[in-house]
Amino acid sequence: MVVKFNLNGLDVEWTIKPGEYLLDTLRSHNIKSVKKGCDGSACGVCTVLLDDKPVLSCSVLTAKVEGHRVMTVEAIQEEAAELSEYFAKEGSDQCGFCNAAHALMVHALKKENPNPTDEEIRNYMVGNLCRCTGYQGQQKAIKAYLGGKK
Repeated sequence: MVVKFNLNGLDVEWTIKPGEYLLDTLRSHNIKSVKKGCDGSACGVCTVLLDDKPVLSCSVLTAKVEGHRVMTVEAIQEEAAELSEYFAKEGSDQCGFCNAAHALMVHALKKENPNPTDEEIRNYMVGNLCRCTGYQGQQKAIKAYLGGKK
């Protein structure tokens, strides 16, 4: 089966297996920023943006992205690097396993709501688990990043 979609601004045409999930398809094409964490749609480390909306790639059949836009952190490397500086300042970037998904979520949040309240940030980021840090540092880093102050 062949699927055509836009990945990070480039049109791709990939052969996939029926029933293949987007996470597995991306990883098989060396998009390693999309992580496999829980096998249960519970951790968020496989998050990608599908037509600018966060989705769990472990729960989306690749065939369903036909004709759509998929974005991984590779498309926002400069923004992710800048956000990472905010996370580092708050001590909330320990192992980095969840950073790509967090960067995509913050990117999407910024587009939808450039001036969110603390509660709106928490609600938007729910489902993106971090096993290393508490969430207060991440919350402070995201708020500072969106406010443009380090």
